[in-house]
Amino acid sequence: MTYDILLALITFAFVSSITPGPNNLMLMASGANFGFRRTIPHMLGIGLGFTFMVLLVGAGLVQVFETYPVSYLGLKIASVVYLLYLAWKIAHAAPAKEDATTGTPMTFLQAAAFQWVNPKAWAMALTATTAYTPDHTLTAIMIVALIFGAVNLPSVSVWTILGQQMARILTNPRRLFFFNWTMAALLVASLYPVLWPS
Repeated sequence: MTYDILLALITFAFVSSITPGPNNLMLMASGANFGFRRTIPHMLGIGLGFTFMVLLVGAGLVQVFETYPVSYLGLKIASVVYLLYLAWKIAHAAPAKEDATTGTPMTFLQAAAFQWVNPKAWAMALTATTAYTPDHTLTAIMIVALIFGAVNLPSVSVWTILGQQMARILTNPRRLFFFNWTMAALLVASLYPVLWPS
């Protein structure tokens, strides 16, 4: 992998990891509702889950979709349904203090598994493993996965911190209600490229 490709890959990893998407919107909502510490497993699940996903996609999982196109349609339907369910959960979330028995942040395994139905994660993984591994060797795929792993965690942490800081102004139940419904609406809006691809 040349220096130019490596630099372009790092830039792509940073921009795609720091910009809004289902993961980051959910982390901001979790940071606001549960705080930074309780959201750490969610952040780690995203970082490590996506890194593992890049490895598997680069190792040839994408060929399954090319061979069996119906499997991609199934994944798309599962993505939409699950994201709508998560949006509903965010919209109805209550502060941890008020909802101590039922309000829980996403776990490590839930966040890692979510990457497989996250449309943005699929777009990132497919782009990274096709555009930045011209020789498509296992070494190049591992480099791509490691770079994403290194860039992703600090990037997603920013969204959790942003949510945690917003919690200071979300002490009023009415403000929290509007915040959660706004985050839910944005999460649903993130489905636009999936439902109406250009």
